[in-house]
Amino acid sequence: MSRFRVERAVPLPPAEVWRRITDWPAHGARIPFTTTTVLTEGPNGVGTRFSARTGVGRLAFDDPMEVVRFDPPVAGRPGVCRLVKRGRAVRGSAVFEVTGGEGGSGSRVVWVEELRLRGVPAALDPVLAVAGRLLFGRALDGLLGKDATVG
Repeated sequence: MSRFRVERAVPLPPAEVWRRITDWPAHGARIPFTTTTVLTEGPNGVGTRFSARTGVGRLAFDDPMEVVRFDPPVAGRPGVCRLVKRGRAVRGSAVFEVTGGEGGSGSRVVWVEELRLRGVPAALDPVLAVAGRLLFGRALDGLLGKDATVG
């Protein structure tokens, strides 16, 4: 399983960071050749399901996910969201954690993802980790705005 971690600091308050990183369609807008569709109604929370479709035409795959933990940040406690990937092509999980910044200003975001791509040998996991860190780091930067700094 390929594992990578992306960390950013941003001058936004934790509640705004949380809103941005749990806007599932916005993720699709930040990842090339990807569209994200929310499959469940209602507010975000445990049980929310969505799917990211990546590719062009017939050369595409679905990455269905389900939120299994959804604890928004509150004073003195970080926000944690955990997704489980339930697709045929992509398996694994992702965890987002949002904490208040040092000195009470801004926020810190940590995104940890574990992926297994069907048909890709485990020997390529280090390459996938580097690619994932770059791709998802760029997506996170886009979600957070141009003020995000690498942490």
